[in-house]
Amino acid sequence: MAEPVEKSTLSHQRVVSAWVFLAPMLAVLAVVAVYPLVRTIYFGFTDASIDFPEQAEWIGFRNYLEYLDFGDGTGEYYGLLADPDWWRAVWNTLRFTFFSVLFETIFGMVIALVLNTHFPGRALVRAAVLIPWAIPTIVSAKMWAWMMHDQFGILNDILMKLHIIAEPVAWTANPDTALLAVLIVDIWKTTPFMALLILAGLQMVPKDMYEAAKLDGIHPVRVFRKVTLPLIMPAVLVAIVFRALDALRVFDIVYVLTPNNPNTATMSVFARENLFDFDQFAYGSAASTLLFLIIALLTIGFIRATRMNLGGER
Repeated sequence: MAEPVEKSTLSHQRVVSAWVFLAPMLAVLAVVAVYPLVRTIYFGFTDASIDFPEQAEWIGFRNYLEYLDFGDGTGEYYGLLADPDWWRAVWNTLRFTFFSVLFETIFGMVIALVLNTHFPGRALVRAAVLIPWAIPTIVSAKMWAWMMHDQFGILNDILMKLHIIAEPVAWTANPDTALLAVLIVDIWKTTPFMALLILAGLQMVPKDMYEAAKLDGIHPVRVFRKVTLPLIMPAVLVAIVFRALDALRVFDIVYVLTPNNPNTATMSVFARENLFDFDQFAYGSAASTLLFLIIALLTIGFIRATRMNLGGER
């Protein structure tokens, strides 16, 4: 009877030790993340201004939705949920997230498969691939903005010499190409991140499985579909979740590359403009709150739909 008691005591000590080590991190997280989030949610239900936030008064859901009766039997809805600019920002964010994550996953998979093979100079290539990811986002955005300039940009010069376009294109100013320009820069920068996570999953695949498939004469494409992809799928899903979380809150690359452009303005850009540029602090706080809720709901929905195991149980 003594052995179960000893195991129970040891398990309890491990749990206590884990909480002791986690306590400082949780305290810091509460200060830098939880408290600002709670304050933002609170301001979304007030008429707070950025100059005098302490004078904020509670107004309920008026920042989110309010019906204004004109007194003649007609009226109009106001608020964030009735704002077409907000819903356009939501649509821009979802489009950006879908296409960026899709192409970054595809390109990252291809790069990871190449880097997982043995060839001369592989270590140098692995280091070189990470260069776009290492460059700060602001620097990447400005660098690509110069290359995409309609007057002296090198991108237009190359495409015109190849006869792909007939005249210079204002990539970041044209409503038809602005979002494409943002996607090009983001995919170029973030694909190495996806490749790195997928490569980590590929290196966990037992090599003897490939050797057995090679001895059986199985085509490499079928080996990828039947062996590699199922085994690395958990790593791919984790990479997609991380990348989607980052894409849904994208701000810097859009704000620098296409400033004041409603065709590319994301939810984060919309919230920032109302918080600071338009002096609508409470309205921007409400937008930030909805942004948080949308990201949380989409993440939970994706995890449940893919049945990801985040608890470590077997």
